Amino acid sequence: MILTIDIGNTQIEIGVFNSGELIRSWRISSGIDRTEDEYFVFIEKFLDQIQTHISEVKGVGLASVVPNKTFIYEKMCKKYLNIRPLIVDHSINLGIEIKYADPASVGADRLCNSVAAFLRYKEAVVVVDLGTATTFDVVNSQGHYLGGIISPGIETTAWALYQRAAKLPKISLEFPDYFIGTTTEKSMQSGIMHGTVKIVDGLLEEIIKELGETPKIIATGGLGKIIQPRTHHIEQYLPHLVLEGLYQIYLMNQPEDNN
Repeated sequence: MILTIDIGNTQIEIGVFNSGELIRSWRISSGIDRTEDEYFVFIEKFLDQIQTHISEVKGVGLASVVPNKTFIYEKMCKKYLNIRPLIVDHSINLGIEIKYADPASVGADRLCNSVAAFLRYKEAVVVVDLGTATTFDVVNSQGHYLGGIISPGIETTAWALYQRAAKLPKISLEFPDYFIGTTTEKSMQSGIMHGTVKIVDGLLEEIIKELGETPKIIATGGLGKIIQPRTHHIEQYLPHLVLEGLYQIYLMNQPEDNN
């Protein structure tokens, strides 16, 4: 059993792989400060749900964009699992070549998404991750990570409008029936939801032109499921892409397959 942990700004996703298959995954909030002991209790209880004892975990892959939580999870792994986790960054074997101007600045989640997508399709890929931020990551057919785009996420945009404009309400993130909103709520929903689809499709068109080859385009992230069907260019939604990439990177950096 290999434990994979993706620490994001909003949520932490934890997955368990056995013989290459994602057995189960869970999410907890990353907005609360917890100790290594508390995080261990979560993981132990999660494993209980699939009748797995903590002693069956033979390795841990860790991807994080929250440095202080990286340190806490590393402590947890050493204290309770007696395992030094593999922490994803640009310096380890990724199976793709990073062509970013500053490779160290590429987020671990973006690296995992790119690795998982390229290994899955073995061709040029663009990953659109619709989470706290909306990110686009581009890998060409030679396996070169070229970079991408970072823009505000859907929830981030909605929250900013609510916080900064006194008369604008909180809204549910769903598509209204029409582009022309007949209430303030529906007007905001149209701008944010329909607007996101148009932005995503427009940016993808520019990426494809600049890339000079036709990529496979996939979506991931918490809101990818509702955006992907509305777009013209995104072909598939894969909810656990970061965990898949994290698992593959873990295997690539082991002296032998111990999954």
